[in-house]
Amino acid sequence: FGSSRVQLKKVAETCSDFSPNMASKEEDVQMMLVCKTHLGTRNVDYRMKRYVFRRTVDGIHIISLGKTWEKLMVAARIITAIENPADIIVASQRPYGSRAVLKFSQYTGANPLAGRWMPGTLTNQITQKYLEPRLLIVTDPRTDNQAIKEAAYASIPVIALCDTDSPMENVDVAIPANNKGKESIALLYWLLAREVLYLRGTIPRNQPWEVMVDSFFWRDPEEVMQQEEPEQHVSVSQNYPAQTPAEGGWTNTNWEGAGTGGNWDDMTHGDTWDAAPAARGDDWSAPATAAPALQDGERRGQRFERATWQRAVAGG
Repeated sequence: FGSSRVQLKKVAETCSDFSPNMASKEEDVQMMLVCKTHLGTRNVDYRMKRYVFRRTVDGIHIISLGKTWEKLMVAARIITAIENPADIIVASQRPYGSRAVLKFSQYTGANPLAGRWMPGTLTNQITQKYLEPRLLIVTDPRTDNQAIKEAAYASIPVIALCDTDSPMENVDVAIPANNKGKESIALLYWLLAREVLYLRGTIPRNQPWEVMVDSFFWRDPEEVMQQEEPEQHVSVSQNYPAQTPAEGGWTNTNWEGAGTGGNWDDMTHGDTWDAAPAARGDDWSAPATAAPALQDGERRGQRFERATWQRAVAGG
C-alpha cells in the first residue's frame, strides 16, 4: 500500500499543477477547433488509437483535443526543465511549419532548423554544423525521420507533433494533432511557446500574451508579393499631390485666348492657301516617259498566252 499511496500523491500533485490552467483550457480548445487541429487522417497507427475520439462517416479519425492540450502542457514542462534554451533544436522540413518554428525559437530561445535537415547533424562530428542538443522537437515524424533517427543514435529525447497515421518509432512525447494544416501547426507552436513563457515567469498567467497567432502562420511568398503590389501602386499615386486651381489645374483653364503664340485671325507669316506650291523634284505635268521595250522572249510569251486564251474561248 505504501507504493500506491506515493503514486496517488504524485497524481494529486500533477492535478494540482494543472488546476490553474483549466480556465484557459476551454479557450485553447475552441481555438484548436477553429484551426482544425482535431482532424486526423483516414489511416490510424495502432499506437495512436489511444488519442482518437471517434471516426466520421467519411472515415476521418477525430483526435481528442483534451489529450492534445494535456500533452502540450507536458511538453512545455519538459522544455522548461532545460536550463539553456539553446540546447533545444526545433526542426521542420514541412514548409507549413518553417515560419512557426522560427517564431517559436525567437520567443523561447531555441535553435531552429527549418528546411532540409543536413544528414549527420547529430552524429557526424567532422561536419561544421555538428550539434549536441538535449532535446529535439519535430513537426512531423514522417518528414523529419532523419532527425529522429539521428536523435535515437545520440540518445536525445524527441517531442513530435503526431497525426493519426504518424510513425511513433523513437518518439518519446507525442502531441496528437493535425500536423498537415498550416493553421494547426502555427497554433500548436503558439500554445507551446506561450506555456513555456508562463512557466519561466516571463509573462504572468493572469495577463494574455500580446503576440498574435497570425504571426506564426505560414505565408506563401507569391501571395505576399501580390498583396504588396497594389500597396505600392497606391503609395506611388499618393506621392503626387492634387493640383489646386492656383497651380494651373483644369479648373483654372481659360480656353479663350489661352494660346501661347497663335492667333487664327492674324496671318502674318506670309503663308497663304492661294500661293503656288513650292517646286519639288517630281513634275507631274511632264509627259510620261515611254515604257521600256519588251524583249523578244516576252513578246513570244504574250502571243502564246493570247493564242491559248482565244482557243479556250472558242472551244467553250
